[in-house]
Amino acid sequence: MGYECKTCGAVHPERPTCFGFDAPAVVSQLSDVDRERRVAISSDQCILDDENFFILGTLDLPIQGSDEILRWIAWSTLSRPNFERASELWSVDGRESEPPYSGWLSNRIPGFPDTLNVKVLVHTAPLGCRPRFEVVEDGHPIRDAQRDGITSEKADELIHVAQFGEVAAPQ
Repeated sequence: MGYECKTCGAVHPERPTCFGFDAPAVVSQLSDVDRERRVAISSDQCILDDENFFILGTLDLPIQGSDEILRWIAWSTLSRPNFERASELWSVDGRESEPPYSGWLSNRIPGFPDTLNVKVLVHTAPLGCRPRFEVVEDGHPIRDAQRDGITSEKADELIHVAQFGEVAAPQ
């Protein structure tokens, strides 16, 4: 059976709902030589030039009328003090009680106007869970999508764009 994408008509084994980025956009644009020389990156944290700090987290968009979400595993900036604080609490039980940190989204989420440097709050999550990004930039469509949810049709469109990098022609 599977999932038939209503945007492109293709049948997929299941509805893909999670997409991610290997690195912040600024790091992805570096040459291999510069990346080797200037970047320290792990599965959840990244430091560029010992002065730009990033953390990996989740940006969720609820799909209206369902329990489903579209999730992007993306990067956000953190100030040095907040990065150091998050690192201190990395293995501490109860870390989710930490107030949220301010950050700037560091990836372009496909299907939306440019999301690079959109203001977010980074909410620390319980051990074993990535931080959660709350978009707080007034007037940006991704903030509205996160707060109000998206239709199933919009989800199909975003899934298609995330997978193929283009909007499918209407059928």
